[in-house]
Formats: sequence, C-alpha cells, structure tokens
Amino acid sequence: MKEQQRRNLDFRSGFVALIGPPNAGKSTFLNRVLQDKISITSKKPQTTRNRILGILHRRASQIVFMDTPGVFQGAAAFNALLVKTALAALSEADVTLLILDVTASDAGAEAVLVKALLTKKPKAVLAFNKIDLIDKRALLPLTRAWSKKYPFEAIVPISAKKGIGIETLVATLEGYLPQGPPYFDADAVTDMPTRLLVAERIREKVVRLTGQEIPYATAVTVDAFSQSKERPFVRIAATIHVERDSQKGILIGKSGNKLRQIGTAARKEIEAFLECRVFLELFVRVQKKWRKDPKALKRFGYE
Repeated sequence: MKEQQRRNLDFRSGFVALIGPPNAGKSTFLNRVLQDKISITSKKPQTTRNRILGILHRRASQIVFMDTPGVFQGAAAFNALLVKTALAALSEADVTLLILDVTASDAGAEAVLVKALLTKKPKAVLAFNKIDLIDKRALLPLTRAWSKKYPFEAIVPISAKKGIGIETLVATLEGYLPQGPPYFDADAVTDMPTRLLVAERIREKVVRLTGQEIPYATAVTVDAFSQSKERPFVRIAATIHVERDSQKGILIGKSGNKLRQIGTAARKEIEAFLECRVFLELFVRVQKKWRKDPKALKRFGYE
C-alpha cells in the first residue's frame, strides 16, 4: 500500500485544453502527440466542431488533451456555439495550451483569446506553431509581444506537422499537471464513441473534397452500424446533412461522382481505423437552416 501511495505521489495526471484560432494546428498537434488520428484536419476553418478528448500515456503521467474548435469572431448562432465550446474548456482544464500559427496572425481571434485568458486566469502555456515556415529570428519579437499580453508559464516553439519541439512541449505541460493517479485505463486513447469517430472521418472527406460553402453547411450522422458475426466486416449507413438543394446537388455531383469520391476516400480510412472491411452507404439529406435550429444542433451533437 505504501509503495502504491508513493507511485501515486510521483505520478501526474490532468487535463490540458487546446485553444487557438482556426487552422492554428491544434488537431495536427494532438494527432502527432498521440501518434493516432483522433481529430480530423483540413486547411479550412471550422473543421473541428466538438471538444475532442485525446489521452496520452507516459511513464510518469497521463495527459488528457481537449481539442476544441478554433476561436474566431462570428455573430451567427452556430459560430458562437463553437467559440463557446472552445472557451468552456478553459474552466475544466488543469493547464491551457494556446497554439498560434506564426505564419498567419488573426487579430480578432487573438483578442477574444486574450480576453478569455485574462478573465479566467488559467495556468497557461503558449506554443508558436509552424516555425519550420519562418525565419527563426522572428520568434524573439513574437515572444516579447505575447509575454506582455499574458503571464504564460512557458513559451515553446514547435512544428506539429514536422514534429519539431513536440517532446519539449509535452514535457513542459507534464510538469504543470497536478500529482495523482490516471483518469483512464492504460489502453484508452479517447472517450469518443466509434460512431462519432466514423462520422468525423466522413465529414473530413466532405471538407477536403468540396469547395465554396459546402464544408460549413454539412453535418454527418451515422444511422446504422452493424458488424458481421461470421467475419470481420462492418456495414455502415451514414447521412450527410446540408442546408439547401443546390448544396445537395454539388455534393452528389454529376452522375453521383462526387459522392462516390467522398465515399471511397472515407471507406478506406474507416477500414484502416476499424481494421476490417467496411461497406459504407452514404445518403444526402436537406435539413434547411440546420445551423440555426436548436433541435437540429442537438440531434447532430452540437450542444
């Protein structure tokens, strides 16, 4: 018993909220750290819509990362909901990790983030991401400027895509976690249900393979998920929800080509994720103005 108590005192565990402007690289960082794809990614804003938990197991710690939607200025109800989801994580985390893209400053988003930090006053670490794309001499004035905005515990330059500075950043975060036993079992990587992980992979392909307004007007629900008892085979039926008939036409494409392209790309990734063959059937449904409909938002998992 004394030995177990001693190990618990040496062990650290806690929650780290990932916040930042859209496309700062939060999801890329999380996937890099976990060496697994938990959060979907793309170059388009609003790719991450939910709070995503990713659990990192280390020899002396368990770090539970909370990936959040990008923070931006937007008056629409759905946009405000995403920002509210992101900033709520500040109150639930032991440490906040603010990730900024050093190649693209977003003054509006940064003002919202700084105001939230000053209001809630969390223990926070700042990471400058994408440092592989700039002259390193530019980091010094950035560090000075941000040190005046908030008393960060540490400022760490990284490249989530290249893996630069990741271990330094994780070790820094680990040092600010409280001592205590792990929250999750040793084999847990996320608390997200399989259906939601599948739906997110489908939505990622929609985001990546369509242009204009389509990515922002879509939501994905998994309607059926059944596994064969005879062999490793999963049958999935999912619906891509859009807001207008014109969007449905674009998403389906000529002779159904665009929807087949999305389905093929999604199926391959889902098969790798589930480690079995998958039969994926996609449908497209018009749900007018769902982003302004509280009932639809709740049904699609955006509360």
